[in-house]
Amino acid sequence: TKAQGNWGEVILERVLEESGLRKGHEYLTQESRTSADGKRYQPDVIVNLPDDKHIVLDSKVSLVAYERYCNEDDLSIKSQHLKAHIASLKQHVDGIAPKHYESLTGVNSLDFILVFVPIEPAYLLAFESEHSLFSDAYHRGIIIVSPTTLLAVMRTVQSLWRHERQNKNAEEIARIAGTLHDTIIRVLES
Repeated sequence: TKAQGNWGEVILERVLEESGLRKGHEYLTQESRTSADGKRYQPDVIVNLPDDKHIVLDSKVSLVAYERYCNEDDLSIKSQHLKAHIASLKQHVDGIAPKHYESLTGVNSLDFILVFVPIEPAYLLAFESEHSLFSDAYHRGIIIVSPTTLLAVMRTVQSLWRHERQNKNAEEIARIAGTLHDTIIRVLES
C-alpha cells in the first residue's frame, strides 16, 4: 500500500510539473497542518492560487480491486472486483470528507478537495459503472479527478499565476515609470 501510495504521488507530481507549476512555489507536497481542534493532517498536495487561496489534492491509489478486475476472465468474479473497486473509491471519499482540509491552519481552500485517481482507465471504469459516484462525492465537497482532468485544472491554475505575474510586472513598470517621470520633471524644473 505504501509503494502504491508513493507511486500515485509520483504520478500526481508529474502531472503538476507537466502543467507548468513549480514545486515549492505554486504547490507544496506533504505539508503538515493542524485543524481547529488540534489534529494534524498532511494532505498530499496543496496548490497555491493567487490571493492566498488554495486547492487541496489527495492521491487515491488503492487500486487492488481494479487490478484484479483487469486480470480476471470470469465475468461474475470480474463483476465482484468492479463492485470492490467502486466501493474502494467511495470508502476513500468517506475517509477524506470528515477531514475538512479546507479548515486547516494556513489553508484558505476552495469549497472542494480534489481526489486524484492516477490510472485513467480505473477512473473511467468507476464512473461508467456507477453514475452517482461523481455527484455523491461532489455533494460532500470532493471532486474526483484523473490525470487528464487534473492536467486541465492545473493548466488553468498555471494560467492564473502567469496573469498574476504579468499584472505585478505591469504594476512595477508603472511604478518605475512614475518615479522616472517625477525625476525627469524635477531635473527639468531645476
